[in-house]
Amino acid sequence: MTVLIDTHVLVWLLEGNRCLSPNALQLIDEAAARNTLRVAAITPWEIAMLVSKGRLALDRDVGEWIEQAMALPGIKLTQLDPAIAVASTRLPWNCHPDPADRMIVATARHLEALLITEDSLLLGYAEQGHFNAKRACK
Repeated sequence: MTVLIDTHVLVWLLEGNRCLSPNALQLIDEAAARNTLRVAAITPWEIAMLVSKGRLALDRDVGEWIEQAMALPGIKLTQLDPAIAVASTRLPWNCHPDPADRMIVATARHLEALLITEDSLLLGYAEQGHFNAKRACK
């Protein structure tokens, strides 16, 4: 199974946030071991935007942080291809207003991946059967 981690989950994972549940950590670890752990192409942009707006503080330069995150064993960046870009505008419900979240959902659907997130709107859409997602925290 391919596992896609949401932007905040990537940050929490690398920053050692204890909110991540044992189940989420196990899914992430297993996907990394199988080389099926993915990050959407929009995620580095979203992290950089959060830093630039002062909504996220990292312990080093954001470019360096992202480069090191993407170099971790088992994590692969899913490129934004035209099919994902178009699909993000055609989601089958009144999706999240945030374009980054729309791209992440479209990526999860394109990969037929399990999205690990704590975003309540995205979890609600998953509960309606639009894609697969699991709660990240306890």
